[in-house]
Amino acid sequence: MHIAFEEGENFYLTESTVNKLLIQKYGLLRNAPKEGVVLNTIESVLQTSDMVKNAQVYLTVDGDLYAKITQRKPIGRVAGANPFYLDDEGMKMPLSPSHSARVPIITGEITGKTLEDAYVILNFINQDPFLSKNVIGIHIEGESDYHLKFRLEHFVVRLGDTSDLAEKFKNFKAFYAQATLENTLMSYQVVSLEFDNQVVCTKI
Repeated sequence: MHIAFEEGENFYLTESTVNKLLIQKYGLLRNAPKEGVVLNTIESVLQTSDMVKNAQVYLTVDGDLYAKITQRKPIGRVAGANPFYLDDEGMKMPLSPSHSARVPIITGEITGKTLEDAYVILNFINQDPFLSKNVIGIHIEGESDYHLKFRLEHFVVRLGDTSDLAEKFKNFKAFYAQATLENTLMSYQVVSLEFDNQVVCTKI
């Protein structure tokens, strides 16, 4: 079995893990007759792994078996007694023993609804170069009360709910640029984006 990982990201899953999974579920494939190899079954076995998003298996004319595996992509890590990742489809994904993803940490009141909202926020953040570089955490105070932690700043950004994210972050970036120019970022303890078309700051 020749195993290739999509985009070369051999992070959360290793070739040995894939081979062990196949042996456990399917038995040894080496020297198996071609007519005895059911490709759909092997694909289904590979997709039982919590780390696999998609798998394509094919057989060459020379009798070599190839598997092309797309791994799931985490976008946030939920902290707590039983930590897990939130993937790019909003689904729970277990941590990997092979690799730890550098993604924002999600803390606070974890429920089905707040995880859905965290997914919406992270999706927006990941589409913005400035935000994806700087946001390192989301703290959930409750439904409609989300706080963001930034990499280099000590203040908390109170986002409120997930409505009007584009407008909120546009206002925030304008505030951030101005405060950086005036060298006043260190003066703030809380930066609130909860109010329409406003950035309300609390000084230290």
